[in-house]
Amino acid sequence: MGRIIWKIYSFTSNLLGQLQVNSKHLVDKQISELRTAIGPLSGRSAKYCSDACLRRYLEARNWNVDKAKKMLEETLKWRSTYKPEEIRWHEVAHEGETGKVSRANFHDRQGRTVLIMRPGMQVCTGFPSNTSSSEGNIRHLVYLLENGIMNLCEGQEQMSWLIDFTGFSLNTNVSVRVARDIIYILQSHYPERLAIAFLYNPPRIFEAFYKAVKYFLDPKTAQKVKFVYPKNKDSVELMKSYFDVENLPGEFGGKGTLKYDHEEFSRLMAQDDVKTAKFWGIDEKPYYIANGKSAAEVAPEPAAIA
Repeated sequence: MGRIIWKIYSFTSNLLGQLQVNSKHLVDKQISELRTAIGPLSGRSAKYCSDACLRRYLEARNWNVDKAKKMLEETLKWRSTYKPEEIRWHEVAHEGETGKVSRANFHDRQGRTVLIMRPGMQVCTGFPSNTSSSEGNIRHLVYLLENGIMNLCEGQEQMSWLIDFTGFSLNTNVSVRVARDIIYILQSHYPERLAIAFLYNPPRIFEAFYKAVKYFLDPKTAQKVKFVYPKNKDSVELMKSYFDVENLPGEFGGKGTLKYDHEEFSRLMAQDDVKTAKFWGIDEKPYYIANGKSAAEVAPEPAAIA
């Protein structure tokens, strides 16, 4: 009996191994086909279109090379005009004064970058620089998406979102139009970058807003959106399967502390801007942030950033 079980195990293992080899071969073949289809690239477009990038676009279009090509070409056109890699923190820092969107100082269990969003901090008294403008909010988020990608662990392609609804009201929330524009950019130009989005304890008034917004989500993205309620054990356990409770902020039922220090975060982003410029081969002088405000940095070395 033991010998029969061993033979079955060996056969199954070999079969699975062969399937993995065949699957990798098919993936590599389609990546090669997509690369041939888009033709020669140069500069930042060539750097952007890594094999991992092409794979994400293929996944987003169910491995249809023609559809992935069209999607990728639209992104390259958007990046050439919007230039997200050239946005610098000092240009959008005023939008982040309240901490409405920030990069967490921890990763999830899979090593993914974590973005924390706090829609209740969208509009706050005492922060006149923080705006509710469509372009300002989108540019701020795009900057943090690019920054989050730059800070992904090696071999990791996706990020996780934690959304805290403390202080949320329809007066503080972004409009449906802004939400629609954000969803369009995320789905069209950052495919397969979102692993999961946890909406923690959203109030009932948010449900109507989400129903309107969900219309713009493709089914695959919608499946990544998870509502978590403290009294719903299953939803809480799902979130904790993605995050270490020691790191998870108390606002999300964990033991960590969520305290946004705009000045400290600005220093971190200024340092990251130097790395971003170096990665994309952009020749520019770095900036330092003093008291959350920008100033030109005269010293050329990154170490001189305050």
